[in-house]
Amino acid sequence: MTDKRAATQPQPPEGAMWGQLFRRSARPSLSLQGQIREMLVDAILSGILAPGESIPSSRELARHLGVARITVVLAYQQLAEEAFLLSRQRKGHFIHPDVLKGRTPGGAAASSPPGEGRRTDWSRRLWLLPSQQRSIVKEEDWQRYPYPFLYGQFDKELFPTAAWRECCLKALGVLDIRQWAPDQIARDDEMLIQQVQTKILPRRGVWASADELIITVGAQHALYMVADLLMREGTAVGIEEPGYPDARNIFSSRTSQVIPLPVDGQGLPVTPLLRQLDYLYVTPSHQCPTGVTMPLARREALLEMAEAHDIILIEDDYESESSFDGQPIPALKSLDRSNRVIYVGSLSKSLAPGLRVGYIVAAPELIRELRALRRLMIRHPATFVQRTLAMFISLGHYEAQQRRLAQAQKERHAALTAAMAEHAPGCRITPVRGGGSCWVQLPDNMPVQALAQRAAAHGVLIEPGDVFFARPGTPGSFMRMGYQSIPANDIGQGVKALADAIREEQPEK
Repeated sequence: MTDKRAATQPQPPEGAMWGQLFRRSARPSLSLQGQIREMLVDAILSGILAPGESIPSSRELARHLGVARITVVLAYQQLAEEAFLLSRQRKGHFIHPDVLKGRTPGGAAASSPPGEGRRTDWSRRLWLLPSQQRSIVKEEDWQRYPYPFLYGQFDKELFPTAAWRECCLKALGVLDIRQWAPDQIARDDEMLIQQVQTKILPRRGVWASADELIITVGAQHALYMVADLLMREGTAVGIEEPGYPDARNIFSSRTSQVIPLPVDGQGLPVTPLLRQLDYLYVTPSHQCPTGVTMPLARREALLEMAEAHDIILIEDDYESESSFDGQPIPALKSLDRSNRVIYVGSLSKSLAPGLRVGYIVAAPELIRELRALRRLMIRHPATFVQRTLAMFISLGHYEAQQRRLAQAQKERHAALTAAMAEHAPGCRITPVRGGGSCWVQLPDNMPVQALAQRAAAHGVLIEPGDVFFARPGTPGSFMRMGYQSIPANDIGQGVKALADAIREEQPEK
């Protein structure tokens, strides 16, 4: 009986097997010590190493892995402190006998064999199918393409790594940890709120008290909460056409009365069509996706109509700081005298989209309910990120990053427009005053989805423009070309490769 049980136990790694385990868990982002720790933790939790089992001496494992012995010693010490290993004097290291205590034997898969029981029909339970909505699609491995003309992606050349690391370390100070580590329930980090009030909003001409401001997990989270509180079936919501697909999808999940409103070279026109609306979503600083800026006179006219017909304006100021001439027009919210503008902004788009930090400025009554709703969803955004970002702003890094980004975008925009004029003169670029992308009209009858596939084969990524329109099959072929994720020196060659794809895809006359 004992022999049979022993035969079913996993055999501990020997010799070359340690090298294979080490390579399997190798990650360049970890130190050698970290990789060894990760290898051992993975082997323990996956059952390769059993509780009570001995492991090689530090000298022996160092020889198997080709690393310094001190590296293994330090890894062993750390794992012993965390009760993964047990050190026995003169006998070596063993897997801690209680390391798996409290874990379900065999995992969930072992307790629920596949194929047993009646299959659940989820299709009749789902009242909403977000996966079926038309959304912007981007290649997951976009960074391996040499010419990614994608908007809103991370650019390692522009990310202030040293400054961000400095602020992370400052946020890990003992006193700061005591402030951000507890559950804040519905509150935000006070330091970040103060920095947004004093450093971010005034640049847009916006002033807000603490009870008029809430931090969100990006602008999309902000729009989702606003829609959740304010919209229901029958609510009339206006949205720009072409416009931001995620906003359209969020609003459409609450009401079927999402009304597309055509834009022109100055953004959304103020017409009698607006009078039928309860809410209007607008991107006046840089219209999404055309990038055009709404002039001051039109903003004032829009506010007048909104007040006259009791329309609430949802202003998405997603690229507020980016202006090629250094003179951004004040936000719509800065002109609001009746608290009918819900102002949505992003703090991470110009830094690193993966940080997912945004905010809403609105009437105190709305902010109070947004906080209560957010508590039901996520309680609050990660306060460590909030504190780090607050440090980043307070030390002047955010301001410096905005200047650096604006200059880079100006240079890249100039390079893109010059290259398009040279290599793709049949394409028309909508003039913009700032931002990280261009709206491009392709030659007539150009199949933009087919072009995107052909361009990808040339190493070029573009964003087909049809997703920005409410209905498929809109006349004209458009694409959005972002330049925030591609170095300026690569733009010329990238456009040349794109022009080759356009010629290959050009319909025969």
